[in-house]
Amino acid sequence: MNAARFAFNRTSIHRTNSDFFGAQDVGINIYDYMPKYLLLNVTPNGFQIGGGTENEARFKTNTYQLSDDLTLIRGQHQFVVGGNWAHWTSFSTANVRSPGQLTVGNTVTGLALGDFLTGRLSGAIGLQQSAPNFLEMKQTYVALYAQDTWRASPRVTINYGLRWEPFLPQQITNNAVYNFDLARFQQGVKSTVYKNAPAGLYYPGDSGFPTEAGQNPVWTNIGPRAGLSWDPTGGGRTSVRASYGRSFDFVNGQFHLNTSNAPPWGDEIRVNNPPGGLDNPFVGATQPNIFPTPTASPDVVFTTFGPYLSLNYDMKTPYVDLWNVTVERQLSASWVVSAGYVGSHTANILESTPLNNANPAVTVARDVNGNVLPNGTCNPAGAAAAFQTCMTQFVNQRRPIYLANPAVGQYYGALDAYVTDGTQRYNGMLLTIGRRSARGLTVNANYTLSHCFGSPDGSGGGTANLGTGYNDPNNPHFDDGNCVSDRRHVFTLTAGAETPQFERRAARAVASGWRLFGSLRALSAPFLTVTPGSDRALNGQAATQRVNQASDTVYADDSIDPVTGGRRFLLSSGFAQPAFGTFGTLGRNSIEGIGSKSVDISLTRAFHLGGSRMLEFRGEAFNALNWLLWLQPGQAQQNLAPNLALTSATFGQILAAGDPRILQFALKYVF
Repeated sequence: MNAARFAFNRTSIHRTNSDFFGAQDVGINIYDYMPKYLLLNVTPNGFQIGGGTENEARFKTNTYQLSDDLTLIRGQHQFVVGGNWAHWTSFSTANVRSPGQLTVGNTVTGLALGDFLTGRLSGAIGLQQSAPNFLEMKQTYVALYAQDTWRASPRVTINYGLRWEPFLPQQITNNAVYNFDLARFQQGVKSTVYKNAPAGLYYPGDSGFPTEAGQNPVWTNIGPRAGLSWDPTGGGRTSVRASYGRSFDFVNGQFHLNTSNAPPWGDEIRVNNPPGGLDNPFVGATQPNIFPTPTASPDVVFTTFGPYLSLNYDMKTPYVDLWNVTVERQLSASWVVSAGYVGSHTANILESTPLNNANPAVTVARDVNGNVLPNGTCNPAGAAAAFQTCMTQFVNQRRPIYLANPAVGQYYGALDAYVTDGTQRYNGMLLTIGRRSARGLTVNANYTLSHCFGSPDGSGGGTANLGTGYNDPNNPHFDDGNCVSDRRHVFTLTAGAETPQFERRAARAVASGWRLFGSLRALSAPFLTVTPGSDRALNGQAATQRVNQASDTVYADDSIDPVTGGRRFLLSSGFAQPAFGTFGTLGRNSIEGIGSKSVDISLTRAFHLGGSRMLEFRGEAFNALNWLLWLQPGQAQQNLAPNLALTSATFGQILAAGDPRILQFALKYVF
């Protein structure tokens, strides 16, 4: 038997926003590509105006897919060979940072609202701005496979096969892709495509650059698959199943949206501790105001301290090895129990590593001519806040590429490189007991005990960004920790019951055919990371830094704060800020958060009105017992404070909860 399939899908999304007022309307002297839209975040414990991912944007994707499968049965074997081909194109344009993301912190007065009223911007990235970002890409996927299902005996079935999945990298058709090479920078080798690009950068069209992808294809991806099903007793009531398989993965269609948001296209800039404050962020800053930027051309002038997310030519393909063993036993005609083990090893996870983080040992900032910049001498023996502010303001002049060659290094700000060295391991035990539908009652219960540990989850499933990768490029394992999805204990109970068909007409009309279903889901806590809330390492990458643990007692008494109404969950005294220029020693995702549980119920019945007419009633209750479903510290609705930052006034408090009981009712008429 041969089966061929073809599919086409198109999505066209136009995201819009409501205009209100822009930066210049309220006296902020920056250029705004959206004149009636403002991005302002006052944090912690402040407010937010506008959202970079909630404004004008367009996303268009066309997807084509073709597959063919041929099945042959020969004796005790069922052979299947087949292939898949897919091709998709994507066009994206958005204004995530084009209005200019203004951030007010608490670095001057100690209160975010105090800094806002005095017009001071954050001591970290007070202003982050770029031109509107564009991405045009296309990608092709090809796979071939062959497998055999062999009934080796009446009690044993074996399945085995191979799947070939070469990695064909995305082609960025507007050429907004590049590669940085330190050796080329050191040798002064420049691009022939953009003659003003700083030494070290290569683009499509330069000799040796892999097409429009910036990566070489990988042709050797072969994934084996094997499975076994065994009836050890021959009675058909017990089964043992085991399997193993390797699967490959690749990034989504918008993965390079921030990669391309660099000179000479997006021209993103980051201004740390803007001296001009909220009124005039560029006044006195080492980063000039470059907006509006010119259109990219061979002669375009590159902006200083540009941000770059560099590809590597030879990147490995992420893959997952997955194996499991399950024993299932039928106890009676209705009851079944099973016990299983599931394990996996994920390799080649896409991570990013910093290549140009600032040197915390450099305390004197100089211009490209070697002259000390005004206020560019930072005193480690002075006030801690003043020292940190000074070091943050001159973060770009402390970067190693600038220190090695200021004339060229002035064009490099934050610079990260994609790597594929992340790994994670998962081990889980799954226990199940179930009662199949009998006499109108169905019950199923599952319990999972598991653990996932390894590298950060990486950026292969989302859109990568600068400053979110490894803390220490020389020690990637420094950031190993519990996975974001790690839940040690998960229990699920589902049950359903249906009233019988009564013989008497009145009883049958009123009470027959009602179906009641319910589910209980209880999860142990995720794991949390406590952050300093500022750039304690003085390297310009504050987002992923961590604190020290100062005490074994890190949990509070769960009392309610009378001012915020939040639940006190973590104690600030249990943690300490690392010394300036050092990394905190607390592990990533090492503090256990709060678990959750919920009960959902539904009640349905269909009333037959004759012929094809039917009236169906449905009533549903979500969180039926109205439990207070606390969220995690730092997890919030309405953009509440990031209270896993040790500097937050509400550190360790849970300030938001999930939905209360929700009831909904519906009637459906079918005719």
